[in-house]
Amino acid sequence: MRKLSLACSLLLLPTVLFAQSTNPPGLDLIKTAELKTDLYALAGAKYRGRSAGTLDELKAAMWLGEKYREIGLQPGGDDGTYFQYFTLWRNHVTDNSSISINNTPLKLWEEAAISQMAHVSLDAPIVYLGNALAVDFDAVDVEGKVVALEANPAGINSNIFLPTWRYSRSVYVKYGLPLLRKGAKAIIFIADETAEKAWDDATENYKRGSYDIEGGSNENVTATVPIIWLRASAKKELEKGTARMKADIQTAKYPYPSVNIIGTIDGTDPKLKSEYLLYSGHTDAHGVRNEIKNDSIYYGADDNGSVNVAMLANARAFVKNPVRRSVVFIIHGAEERGLLGSRYYTAHPTIPLDNIVTVLNGDMIGRNHPDSAAVLGVIPPHRTSQELVDMVLAANNEGPKFKLDTEWDKASHPEGWFFRSDHLPYARLGIPSLMYTTLLHPDYHTPQDNAGNIDYPKLKKMADWMYRTGWKVANADKRPAREPNFKLER
Repeated sequence: MRKLSLACSLLLLPTVLFAQSTNPPGLDLIKTAELKTDLYALAGAKYRGRSAGTLDELKAAMWLGEKYREIGLQPGGDDGTYFQYFTLWRNHVTDNSSISINNTPLKLWEEAAISQMAHVSLDAPIVYLGNALAVDFDAVDVEGKVVALEANPAGINSNIFLPTWRYSRSVYVKYGLPLLRKGAKAIIFIADETAEKAWDDATENYKRGSYDIEGGSNENVTATVPIIWLRASAKKELEKGTARMKADIQTAKYPYPSVNIIGTIDGTDPKLKSEYLLYSGHTDAHGVRNEIKNDSIYYGADDNGSVNVAMLANARAFVKNPVRRSVVFIIHGAEERGLLGSRYYTAHPTIPLDNIVTVLNGDMIGRNHPDSAAVLGVIPPHRTSQELVDMVLAANNEGPKFKLDTEWDKASHPEGWFFRSDHLPYARLGIPSLMYTTLLHPDYHTPQDNAGNIDYPKLKKMADWMYRTGWKVANADKRPAREPNFKLER
C-alpha cells in the first residue's frame, strides 16, 4: 500500500510542479539567434521592402509559408495551402494628367502634386484667399470656384511621428474641408516651409493613390473635387489675383494581388480544440521610395518583420508543446494600405469568427529602451476583455517585467495607434484583442528601419511575453469573457 502511494505520488509530481511553475514549456525554443537570422532574411534587400500588391510582398509571403511548413504548422489558407489570396483595388492619378497656371505647364509631382484625386477637366480663374490662418471660413464665398490659399501650421499638432507624411492631411482637414463644404470646385494649397520639407514624402504617398478591397469605401471612389499642392514659389503668381488654372486630371483603377499567410496547430482538448487563439502580424512594408541617408529601400525590420519572426518563434514553441485550444498564425497582407488583409480575413474567415477566443497582434516590437514596452487594448474604451488584460499583465510580471507605457493606449493620444494595426477589424467585432508594441521611433517608415538596428535581446523578451500570454489563453478552462457593451469611440 505504501509502495502504491509512492508510485501515485511520483505520477502526480510533474503535474504539481507544472501547476506551480510560471514558465510555460517552449520558452527555450524562442531563441535570440534564430530571431536575428530570420529577420535578416525577411527584412533584407532581397524583398525590396515588401510593398503591398507587388511581387516583393508575394515573394516574402512565399518565404513565410515555407517557414510555416518547416516548423510544422498545418496549412490554414485556401485549397490546402498556407495562403489566402485577395485583390487590392488601386485608384491613382495617371501620368498623362496635366496642370498649368497662366498657360505655363507644371511638372506633376515636382512642381504640382495632387493629394486628392478627381477625374476632372478644369479651366477657371483662381480666387486667392491669402494665408489660411487669415481666412474667414464662415464669410468667404467659394461656391463653384477654384480657390488657393497658403498653408499654415497653426493649430496643427506637430508632436506626432511621420509629420512629413501627415502634415498635408492635417492642413486639408483644418482648412480644406470647410471650403469643400462651402462648394469649392477645386482647392490649391501653396506650400509653406513645413510643406516644402514634407514634399518628397508626401508626393510619394500621393503617387500611389488609394487602395481598398472589394466592397470597401475606397474601392470605386475618386472625389469630384481635386486638392492640389503647389510649391512655395507659385505664391507670387497667385497672389496677383489674375491667375488661371487649366487642369486635366485623369484617374485609373487597377487590381493587384495580396495574400494572408495562415498556419494552424490543433488543440489537444477534445472540446476546446474547436476554439482558436489567433496570433497576428503583417507582411508588408513600404517598398522602394524616395532616398533617405543614401538608401531607398524601406526594409520594415521593426515594422513589421520583428513581429513576423516572433510569430515564427512562438509557432516553434507551440508545435513542440501543443495546448488545449487550437492556435492559428495569420500574417496579414497589405496592412500599410489600410488594414486590408485583416479586413479581408474578417469578411472571409477560414475558421468561424465566433470560435476565435483571443487575437494577440503585434506591431513593432524590437526597438527603444530595453526595459520598456506597451500593450494596447488594456484601457477603456479600447479594452475588449478584462480577463484577457489580467492574463497579459500577469504574463509580463512572470517573465519580461517590462515597464509598461500606458499613454499610447488612451483615447486622447494624438497618434490614435489602436486604430492603425491588424487587431482592429477583430476588435470591432468584439473579439478580445491586444496589440504588443515597443512604440514608434525616428526610423519608423524610413530605410533606417533595418535589421541592423533591432535590439534582439529585447525582441526575444517581447516574443516570450506573447508566448506566455498565449499559453494562458490557450489552456484556460474558459475563454476570456468579452467586455460587456464594448464599443470603440471612433
